Amino acid sequence: MATDVLIVEDEPDIRSLIVHHLEREGYRCRTAASGGEALARVRASVPDLLVLDLMLPGMDGLEVCRRLRADPATAALPIIMLTAKADVVDRVVGLEVGADDYLGKPFSTKELVARARAVLRRARPSETGTRPLRVGLVSLDPSRHIVTVSGRAVELTPKEFDLLHALLAAAGRVLTREHLLNRVWGYARADEIESRTVDVHVRRLRAKLGGEERRIATIKGVGYRCETD
Repeated sequence: MATDVLIVEDEPDIRSLIVHHLEREGYRCRTAASGGEALARVRASVPDLLVLDLMLPGMDGLEVCRRLRADPATAALPIIMLTAKADVVDRVVGLEVGADDYLGKPFSTKELVARARAVLRRARPSETGTRPLRVGLVSLDPSRHIVTVSGRAVELTPKEFDLLHALLAAAGRVLTREHLLNRVWGYARADEIESRTVDVHVRRLRAKLGGEERRIATIKGVGYRCETD
C-alpha cells in the first residue's frame, strides 16, 4: 500500500509542486489549504506523514501541530513543517510544539523528498529491530517502538524516540550535538539553528520522562549524556 502523505499548504503552486514530486516517488498525496481543513482530513484518516506549512489562513501550522500532539491518536504522527527561511524564531517554536523536522522556503524538492524518506524510515522500525534498552526506570524497545517510564507507556514523536534511543544506547558517554544531528536527523554538518533543534527536542523529551528527566544530563558547550546512576 502506498504511503499516505497529507500536504497542508495554502499556496496552490507550492502545493501542486510538492504533490507532483512526492507522487513521482510513489507516495499517495492528499491536500488541505487551511489549518481547519487539515485537522478534518487527519481525523477522517490519519496519514503516514504530514507536510505542514507554518503560515496558514485562520488556524496556523503551530496550532495545528499543538492539537495533533495533544491527541493520543496523532501524538506520534510524523510532521515536517515548512517555514519561511528567515523565520528563525518560528522554526524553534515549531520544533517546541512537536514538529519532527523543518524545511525553510524556498526549498529544494529533492531535499523535501529526502527529509520525507528519513522521517518515515525512523517512524517505522525495522522488522528485526534491536535489543531492548533500560536505564533506571526508562525502558525502550526498538522492535515494538515502545517507551515506558516506571512501567507507564510514554508517547514520543519519531524524532524524540530516535533521540532517546541514541542516548540510551550510549549511556554513560557524552554525545555531541553534531553527532546527534547526524545520527537522528541525518545532517552532515550543523549551523546554530540546527544545533538548537537538538536542544528543543531534549527539552521536550525531558518533559515526557517525568521523574526520570535527570537521566539526560547537559554537558555545557558539548552535548548530552545519559546518566546511569
